[in-house]
Amino acid sequence: MPMDAINLKFFKLNITDNMNYKLLFLIIIFLISFHSHGKNIESLKQQINSVLEGKSATVGVAILGGNSSDYLSINGNKRQVMHSVFKYHLALAVLEQVDNGNMNLADKITITKKDLDNNLWSPIRRKYPNGARLPLAEILEYTVASSDNVGCDLLFKILGGPKVVEKFLHQKGIADIAILYDEITQQAVWERQYENWTTAEASITALKLFYENKDSLLSPDSHRFLWDIMKASPYGKKAIKGKLPKGTIVAHKTGHSGQNKAGLTAAQNDIGIVFLPDGSHFYISVLVGDSMETREVNKKIIADIAKLAWDYFEHNQT
Repeated sequence: MPMDAINLKFFKLNITDNMNYKLLFLIIIFLISFHSHGKNIESLKQQINSVLEGKSATVGVAILGGNSSDYLSINGNKRQVMHSVFKYHLALAVLEQVDNGNMNLADKITITKKDLDNNLWSPIRRKYPNGARLPLAEILEYTVASSDNVGCDLLFKILGGPKVVEKFLHQKGIADIAILYDEITQQAVWERQYENWTTAEASITALKLFYENKDSLLSPDSHRFLWDIMKASPYGKKAIKGKLPKGTIVAHKTGHSGQNKAGLTAAQNDIGIVFLPDGSHFYISVLVGDSMETREVNKKIIADIAKLAWDYFEHNQT
């Protein structure tokens, strides 16, 4: 065999071997990375379980990385009382009507003294004790950012009732949610709140679906309006925000039932999107239900879980 032919044969073999080694190397690196990543998310889950250990409460947790496949769920498909968390879902239904041309954020809505004649939490009542005509945009801001119950029930009424909002959500693919009552009706009888329920996993779905807005579920203006409100909420400082670095941007919605005479808290909730220093984000839903813990402990559960998630995603930024 000529020398050139032998050299060519060796050269081809050498290239093939090098390619095989490179491919094998890449596969090994991928498997190590995948295994390490899996261990990390499992480690986060174990840390969260340690937070929940010994607590007299049923806690649903779902966490999802915004730019990754990192996901964990603890009791994530368990039905939990929503309370004011449903004001986020209500706003979605209202904004769809705005985008469809049936309503306008500048529309003036009349709030009468009769509307304010109840014991519901209402910053609107505090500012307008004799009633007012307010733009729809302002009522939405009060309802979502300040969790105003009077504004909430007016919006339910305008849309046609809670079941209309529930149907809207089901049509968008958010199946694990039920909204039967407005605020004044659910608060009149303790047991009714359990019929307004969702899951931690469904809460993540609702956040991701309308934040990413891939199917243009909201117009650009409505999308910007909603998430600006969610970021501006002054409440829940000891929940998701509780242990995060000062100045962290969190777009979120809280919900709280209060306690009954036996000291039971049906719901202490916070769902939202946490934004990291590099501009990435993660979704988090913590629903604390049927808790015999104090309100401070319930909020600390949420804050501890959010901080663990923050540490995980900040460490694993890509």
